[in-house]
Amino acid sequence: MPRSIQDILDHADELAERLEEYEPGEGDERPVEEYLLERAALTRARSERQVVDAVVAARAAGISWSKIGETLGTSAQAAQQRYGEVVEQGWYQTACTNPKNTRYI
Repeated sequence: MPRSIQDILDHADELAERLEEYEPGEGDERPVEEYLLERAALTRARSERQVVDAVVAARAAGISWSKIGETLGTSAQAAQQRYGEVVEQGWYQTACTNPKNTRYI
């Protein structure tokens, strides 16, 4: 079930939009456990977005993949494989010009 960083970020945006537009109706009651699971998923998506932003900013500031990997508790190669494409695509510059891309949940 590996997904790209962009897939995760897109999913987070979709979830945020659904929750922002949600209007409860009759019969919408649900178990607390379901609510807690949804909140945990949103928290994870928010955290991943924050990590992406931090990695992109770190690379823009010239911080090495080795240091990024060490900080994230992984190898330089693993960090670059996971976040390198996002950094290379100039995601940070696109995000800065499109507020939807930088919205946190």
